[in-house]
Amino acid sequence: MLEACAELVGELGYDGVTTTLIAERAGVAVGSLYQFFPDKRAVVQALTQRNLDRFMTEIARRLDAQAPAHWFDGADLVFDIYVQMYREVPGFSRIRFGDVVDLRLIDGERDNNTVIADGMATLLAERFGVPFDEIRMPVAVANEIADSILNLAFRRALFPEEQVIAEAKAVVREYLSGRTTGTGVAAAAG
Repeated sequence: MLEACAELVGELGYDGVTTTLIAERAGVAVGSLYQFFPDKRAVVQALTQRNLDRFMTEIARRLDAQAPAHWFDGADLVFDIYVQMYREVPGFSRIRFGDVVDLRLIDGERDNNTVIADGMATLLAERFGVPFDEIRMPVAVANEIADSILNLAFRRALFPEEQVIAEAKAVVREYLSGRTTGTGVAAAAG
């Protein structure tokens, strides 16, 4: 059902999808869909959570494979994963991490970007032995910066995508390099 939802969201956008269409595409009765999900929003919420889990798993995998020297050196890696998902994962370009549906789709208590940033900060803190409290804010700010600039790359098409992605990476790298010296973060990471 989640695959069917992802395909339909990719084709029709969130507003064009109905539970009936999801059930038809999945080859199940609509009643079967309602056994697992009360409505379309719940299906998209589960799809969004699956995408977030995939995103975090891939970040962890690539951090292990590339073993950057410092926690902030993983910024380009995160961009690359996001861009790859945007281009390749069905429906992701339309709903991303749920912000087009509801800014609190993933977690009713925190906005979606906070959930994502906290997940990345937790992962980085664990991998690099850096206190979560020291990197939480820089990661959250970097995530907001990246989200805004990638919006310019993908949803507004004012400039060539690759140029805007490269600019986003440069801006986030510059921001993080300024936040990782003199705050105790760089010393803890190195």
